[in-house]
Parts: sequence; structure tokens; C-alpha cells
Amino acid sequence: MGKTGLVYHHAYLEHDMGMGHPESPNRLRAILQQLEQSGTIARLTRIEPRKAEDEWITQIHTAAYLASLKQHAPASGRVSLDPDTSMSPGSLTAAYLAAGGALAAVDAIMQQQVDHVFCAVRPPGHHAEANRAMGFCLFNNVAIAARYAQKKYGLGRVLIVDWDVHHGNGTQHSFEDDPSVLFFSTHQYPHYPGSGRDSERGRGAGEGYTINVPMEAGEGDDEYRRIFHDVLVPAADEFRPELVIISAGFDAHKDDPLASMGLTEEGYRDLTGIVAGIAQRHAQGRVLSSLEGGYNLTALAASVDAHIQALLGA
Repeated sequence: MGKTGLVYHHAYLEHDMGMGHPESPNRLRAILQQLEQSGTIARLTRIEPRKAEDEWITQIHTAAYLASLKQHAPASGRVSLDPDTSMSPGSLTAAYLAAGGALAAVDAIMQQQVDHVFCAVRPPGHHAEANRAMGFCLFNNVAIAARYAQKKYGLGRVLIVDWDVHHGNGTQHSFEDDPSVLFFSTHQYPHYPGSGRDSERGRGAGEGYTINVPMEAGEGDDEYRRIFHDVLVPAADEFRPELVIISAGFDAHKDDPLASMGLTEEGYRDLTGIVAGIAQRHAQGRVLSSLEGGYNLTALAASVDAHIQALLGA
């Protein structure tokens, strides 16, 4: 059984995009309450995040974009960045700590303090592009972590598994010409943000290192398990990653209000086991999981608990 870490910081609750916005601080409150009630949290090693250094953020995002976020960060009220995404006074600090939480998770894994980490962070990240915020996301936490692991620890191959119900456009674009990062995404299609066709396979030296599996509304546990076994596992076994990162969105759950897929908590438990198995075979068991979507609070909390329990048992 592996040792699992938890990244969390109270400042994540200070990012507030307004009453009724689905990506709310209550998401993390629900997760923590569930982990307390189930006793799972007592089995986890707490990992303190730090604010990500600009030098690591700008491995993925442009310096001009970072400067723009700093310039527009409000002292009061809210500033809109795109139709779905805004900043409150606590947003920039939360974003720096979310990206830095992923960096702290890489450190803890690579320094063998833990085998896996779940990052209970917000704002999420996988829609954030090099030069713009979108889809509730400011910094692309998993992309920044992947590049950090490569540059800081010399890892040659990183696998990113994105099972959020929405395609991780920002992550794909970060690495689409890079054969050192294998990006695998399952997502409802057609659905926001409109990208993620199976014909999108990367470009240049990175062609073939982007694997998109668009899925039809209503598909659930059985279809996901089949795709992970039949598509992800062979590709990952050929790639032989040295670190596995999960863009862990839980909005493909059957009860999620922003999508129409059919996953259950047990489905997420099974997918976690499949991904952890890849890590055990190739990456010394190393798994970094970072929260993305999931907007039904009960389903989100139960799915995260099942996910973490599966990591604990890996």
C-alpha cells in the first residue's frame, strides 16, 4: 500500500467568482467534509503548498499573460477575464498556491515522502492557455507541474491523463509538439470547449503523443473502463512514463449538472486503479492528481473520496 499526500490551503476558498457560479469554494468544503466523515483524511500526509515561482509559471504561460493577471487583479469586486472566468481579490493568491501546490506535490513525490498526492486546489487549470484564462482556469496547474518535474528532477517522460468531462485544451496545446509528454483525454463531445477531436494527435515531433477519445453523452463506467484498458494502457505501456499526472475532473459523474455522462464513484475508483497500475509498472508508483471540475457537491465529494481510497490501496 502506498503513501498518499494531500495538498490543501485555506486560501483556495478566497477565490470567489460570485453567487451561483458552479466553481465555488463550497466544492472544497464538501470534499474536506467527506474526507473527515469517512476517516480518509486521517490516512493522508498533509503537504503544504507554496506560491509557484514565476519562472515555473512562465514555462507554460507567457510573461505578458502573467503580467496582465497581476495588473488586473482587483483590490475589491471582480474583474471578468472571459465569459466564465473572473478574479476576486483572493484569486491571484489562490492561483499561485494552486500551481505551487502541484509543485510541492512533485517535490514530495520525487523526494520519496509519498507515492501519490491529491491536490485539492482551486482555481482548476486544464483550460488555461499560454496567453489567456478560460473555462474557470487561470494557471494550468498540471502542465506547470509536468514541466517542473522534467526541468527540476530530470524526468524524461510524463503521462497526463485527463478524465475531466471537458477537453483539456490548454494542456494539449502546451505539449502538442512535445514527444516527452503523452497527453490522453476522455471527454464528452461535442461539448465545451469544442476541441478534442480524435484527429487531434499532436504536431511535428509530438505527433502521436496526443490521444483524444471523444465520448457520447450517457456513456458510463463500462465504456470508460474499456477505453482505459484498450486505448490508454497500451499507449502508456509503450511510452513508459516516469511520472503520471491526472487532471482529475469529476464532472463526468452521472449527477453532474454541467454534463451528461454516466460515471459513478465506483467508476472513478476503477479508473484510478488502472492509472495507478500504469504508474506501478513504469513510474515507481508515482501519481500526482490535481482537481479540475466536478459541480454536484455530493457526487464530487464521494468521487474524490473513492479516488483517494484507490490511491491509498495502490
